[in-house]
Amino acid sequence: MDMNAISATLVEGCRDGTAHENLTKLYAVDAISVEASDNGQGREAQGIDAIKGKHDWWDATFEFVKGDISDPMPNGDDRFAVIFDITVKHKESGEVSDMKEVALYTVGDGKIVREEFFYTS
Repeated sequence: MDMNAISATLVEGCRDGTAHENLTKLYAVDAISVEASDNGQGREAQGIDAIKGKHDWWDATFEFVKGDISDPMPNGDDRFAVIFDITVKHKESGEVSDMKEVALYTVGDGKIVREEFFYTS
């Protein structure tokens, strides 16, 4: 899969709620995910199982309320960015908050090999 197909599939999955199902299809088995700050689990997750674990934690912790996910913004043939501007509800506390983050994805050999998230902590 080329970068444009990967980026379109990733954004579509985020918009329609199938992001978790797309992980195996889109990510390399040794992909790396890097958060902007350490929220108690370290900044880096390495490998598809660790990235799936991050998604599981997110789904168990937050409920999507509303938001906008930008179209992919390509940079050459190996990177693209997506802006997430969303409102979420913390399932345990009920607190609703707005989040804005930029995600930068690097593609190699037809899979996402690295993702980096930028946001204020």
